[in-house]
Amino acid sequence: MSHPNALTSMKNTMLLNIQRAIPRASTVLACALFSAWLSVAQAQPREGAVKNIVLVHGAFADASSWSKVIPLLEADGYHVVAVQNPLTSLAADVSATRRAIAREDGPVLLVAHSWGGVTATQAGDDPKVVGLVYVSAYAPDAGQSANDASSPYGWTEGQKQIRLDAAKFALMTYQGVSEDIAECLSAGDQRLFNVVQVPSYGPMFDEKIAVAAWKTKPSWVLISANDRMLPPAMEKAEATRLHAVASITLPTCHMSIIEQAAKVAAFIEAAAKSVPRQ
Repeated sequence: MSHPNALTSMKNTMLLNIQRAIPRASTVLACALFSAWLSVAQAQPREGAVKNIVLVHGAFADASSWSKVIPLLEADGYHVVAVQNPLTSLAADVSATRRAIAREDGPVLLVAHSWGGVTATQAGDDPKVVGLVYVSAYAPDAGQSANDASSPYGWTEGQKQIRLDAAKFALMTYQGVSEDIAECLSAGDQRLFNVVQVPSYGPMFDEKIAVAAWKTKPSWVLISANDRMLPPAMEKAEATRLHAVASITLPTCHMSIIEQAAKVAAFIEAAAKSVPRQ
């Protein structure tokens, strides 16, 4: 099943019209005019576009991991909510995400990072959700867990740095934080990430989802080429397996939502504008 990419069609038509209108202009000029049009078109959500965006964070983190993306989306007119998931079980995270969706007053674009992709894939079957965006994230199939989705690609260096305490809650070692999950951040931000990281219940990574919302709803996939926490090959394969409306690859570490916040926000906005009208 594939989904129409309305934004891509609009872009191509606009570029063609520009080139026809100025047949003697250089390609550089045509592209410059097109880029100027695109920046204007992205300034505000179009009529009928999804205006509610719910962000789902990953393991070892909280909703503040979206702190650089949120103001960019809000500045362009979107209503944004970042879920504070408890990370105590898949069911608890899905319930928290569903509560956030229920508070929205219209269609929702559900956006997930990392482990949040598991939560979003299950919670995304909510009728209000009209599309899903996976950012450096898991996107398991029904009957799969996070570990099931990634195990065919082998253990990443980051996954090797996960440690369980006596209560089976998982944390990253400082080596894992500084070398494998947040190596793209400043030394100060790495130390902060390490200090505030949220313990995540280890067994939840083996909990299997009951439904895969991407099977019935359009999806978008952002791939982090330098990811050392999740396998980039898994992220790339998701774009094909999910029949993604669009995908993009960024040369980022796992924390793409901080390293390249502007590009991540632009990708989310493009998805919001191209969700098929209901």
